[in-house]
Amino acid sequence: MVIQFDEDKQKIQYQKLREEEEEKFLEIAASNQQIPYIDLSIHPIDNDALRLMDEKEATSSQTVPFTITGKKLGVASRNPSSETTKAIAGKLQAKGFIITLYLTSKKSIDKAISKYKELSFSAESLEGSIEMSPEAIASLINELTSLPAVIEKIKSNLSDKKSYRISRVVEIMVAGAIALDASDIHIEPEETYVRIRYRLDGVLNNILEFDLPTFHQLLARIKLISGMKLNIKDEAQDGRFSVKIKDTDIEIRASVIPGAYSESIVLRILNPKSISLTLDKLGLSEKLMTSLNREIGRPNGMILTTGPTGSGKTTTLYAFLRQVHNPETKIITIEDPIEYHLPGIVQTQTDTDRGYTFALGLRAAVRQDPDIIMVGEIRDNETAEVAVNAALTGHLVFSTLHTNNAAGAFPRLIDLGVNPKVLTSAITVSMAQRLIRKLCENCKQEKIPTPAERSSLEKIMSSIKDESQKAPVGKIFDANPKGCEKCHNGYKGRIGVYEAILTDEKIEQVVIANPSEREIKKAAEDQGILDMTQDGVIKVLKGVTSLSELSRVVNVNLEP
Repeated sequence: MVIQFDEDKQKIQYQKLREEEEEKFLEIAASNQQIPYIDLSIHPIDNDALRLMDEKEATSSQTVPFTITGKKLGVASRNPSSETTKAIAGKLQAKGFIITLYLTSKKSIDKAISKYKELSFSAESLEGSIEMSPEAIASLINELTSLPAVIEKIKSNLSDKKSYRISRVVEIMVAGAIALDASDIHIEPEETYVRIRYRLDGVLNNILEFDLPTFHQLLARIKLISGMKLNIKDEAQDGRFSVKIKDTDIEIRASVIPGAYSESIVLRILNPKSISLTLDKLGLSEKLMTSLNREIGRPNGMILTTGPTGSGKTTTLYAFLRQVHNPETKIITIEDPIEYHLPGIVQTQTDTDRGYTFALGLRAAVRQDPDIIMVGEIRDNETAEVAVNAALTGHLVFSTLHTNNAAGAFPRLIDLGVNPKVLTSAITVSMAQRLIRKLCENCKQEKIPTPAERSSLEKIMSSIKDESQKAPVGKIFDANPKGCEKCHNGYKGRIGVYEAILTDEKIEQVVIANPSEREIKKAAEDQGILDMTQDGVIKVLKGVTSLSELSRVVNVNLEP
C-alpha cells in the first residue's frame, strides 16, 4: 500500500488553519482591549464607505471604511491604536462622521481592498438608504407581480456566487414586498434552515426557505444598513433604513431579537401610500361617518380609537388629521415612533431613554398653543390626565387605547386614575376597529349560506334597530382558494369594521354609577350605531368580505 502525500492540499489546509487561529486570536485581543472585532470575510462591505478613502491609502495603512449609516462610519484596521489609523480617523471625523474603529485581520483587509475594483460598476447611494434607480425599481415592481415571481427571483440570486449577491437579495426582498403591498417581512431561523415570510393583508405567507450560512451574511447586511451593532448577538436591537423610489422615501424599520437558533429579523415597511386614505375610504358606515364628521368639527373634546396592534388605528388617526388640517390650524403629534411624516404638521417622537415620555411631550405640546393634538397612545395615568385636561380646556385631542371594544375605553381610563365625573365631559367619541381582508373582485365565488350560517346572519340583522342600515340575507361570497393573478389566495386589500359610542346623558350616568363594559354598551343601544359584528355582517352580505374572514377577526355569534 502506497501512501501519497498531497503537498498542495496540505498547504491549503495549513493556510486555512492559520487564518482561523488568527481570527480567534484577534477576537480575544479585541475583547481584552475593549474594542469591537470584525471579520469582513463573512460581513458585507459597503461601497459608499469604501469611497471615503482611496485604495492606495487603504493598502498602505491596512485600514478601510466598511460600513456607513447616516453619519455613523465603521472603520476596520489591523492596528486601530496606531498613529496612522488615528490620523485617518481624525480626517474622517473632520468631515462630520462618527467613527467606530474595529480590529480586523489581514484576510479581511485584503477582501475589502479587492472590492475597490467593483466601485466603478456601482452607483453611489444616499447615506443611510438603499438607492435603486427608477428604471431598476420599476423593472422589479413590474416583474415581481406575484408571490411565485418573488420566490423565483430571490432563489435565483441566492444561488448566485457573486460577492454582492446578499445586497441584491435584500433589494429584491424589499422591492418584492413593496410591489405586493406587504406590511412586513419576517426572516426566522430554525435549527437547520431559515424561513422568509411576507405579511400580506394582515396574514403571513411563506416565501421560501434557505440555508443558515447565507442567513448570517443576510443578517449582517441588514444590521449594517440599519445602523445596528454587528457584534451584539444576545440582545434585541432596532434600526432603520430607507428605500428611495423616484421621489418617495419608503422607510424600513428593522427589529432583531435573539432566538433559540439565531437572531430573528422583522422588517416593517412604512409605505406612505398605505396611510394616504381619507376618512371616506376607511369603510365607515354612513351613520358613523356622519357622527364622526360632526365631532371632528368641534373645537375641543377627545376622540379615541381602540383595538389591538395591527388593527389600523394609526391609519384612522392620520385620516382624522387630514380631515381637520388647514393653514389656520396648529396641529402637534406625540408619537412612538413617528411612522409617517405629514407636511404642515409638527410631529414629535418620544424617547424613553432620554426621559421624553408621552406625558412630558403632551405637557410641552400644550404650551405650544395647538388647536389639535394627537397622542399616539395613552399608556399611563399621567398621560391620561393631561390628555383629558387638554380636551377640557379648548383642544381637540385624538388618541388610542388598547382595549377590545369601544365600551372598554371608559373603564380603562378610570383604571388609569381619571375622574369619571370629568371623563365623559372630555370624551366625545370612543371607537373600536379591526381590519378584515376584502374579497378579490376578479375571482370571488358566489355561495349559498348553510342553514346555521343563515340563522346566525338573520339573528345579527334582527339585532340592528335602525332599519335603514339593514341588508337582506341572501347569497354571500367566498374566496377562491386558488386566487388569481390579481390577488393573494382570493383576497386583495383590507377594510375596517368599526363600532363607536358617543357620549350622551345616558352614557354619562352609567359611567359615573356603574362603569362596566356591559352596562355602557347597553346604554349606547339607542344611539343606533352598528357594533363591529353588525358592521362586519353587512359587509359580508354586500360581498365585500367572506363570512370565514369575518369570523377570523370578530365573533359572529350574537351574544345573549
